[in-house]
Amino acid sequence: MTNEELLKKNQELEKRILALEGIKKKTVPKISTYSFSRITDTILENLVNIEKNYNRSVFDKWFNFEYEINRDEAKFLSDLIEKNEPLIFNYHEEDLKANFIVPLINKVNFFMMKAKIRNFYHEPLIYKSKNFIFNGKVDLVVSSGLEKAKRPYFFIQEFKKEEEFRSPRPQLLAEMISAVELNKTKSMRGAFIIGSDWYFVILEKLGVDKYQYFLSQKFDGSDIEKLKKIYRNLQFVKNEIIEMVRQEK
Repeated sequence: MTNEELLKKNQELEKRILALEGIKKKTVPKISTYSFSRITDTILENLVNIEKNYNRSVFDKWFNFEYEINRDEAKFLSDLIEKNEPLIFNYHEEDLKANFIVPLINKVNFFMMKAKIRNFYHEPLIYKSKNFIFNGKVDLVVSSGLEKAKRPYFFIQEFKKEEEFRSPRPQLLAEMISAVELNKTKSMRGAFIIGSDWYFVILEKLGVDKYQYFLSQKFDGSDIEKLKKIYRNLQFVKNEIIEMVRQEK
């Protein structure tokens, strides 16, 4: 084979290699990444099959949890409202979080050293599926682990004073979907807050990339009786987490 023939053969081989690389690039789609803070209903519905179930009886066990609020807790809740109610609708996100939400969460006391469970703020979370990636930092998650969150049990999303730009609900749902898939479980509980208003959410996995969620009625945290119900609801979550950890062991 002459040098000219050898050169021509090498050129043809190079063309075939480039063609194969081009085909490979075209057939391997790029997986898009979505930040929790920018998830909207439209984005979520384009990524997974998710529907709202309007049957609120699923909350019966949760919202009818028998927990007797003692005198100290009752005074704490009353003082919390008295101190914050005049400004709660004007609070920015961090003000609301520091002055109202965090004290309430601390009173419930999700910090359980022996069980190695606590509440984490702005904890990173990432979930990779075959078609998309969810990542970002969650506002609050109650999780196993002391130095780093390991197994999420309950989420609270968005300490917004009002729903100005985007809803915290799809953001919360994306976090709960991530937790269900990472934990390899079928359901997850969470809540989102807008100003003084609390909404509780249950997410259930129905199949591959298929989910349904249940949304509770509004609980106005500036009303003492509603705040007591919020507090009981959170105590139920704490009790359920303790039971789940016990069963896992």
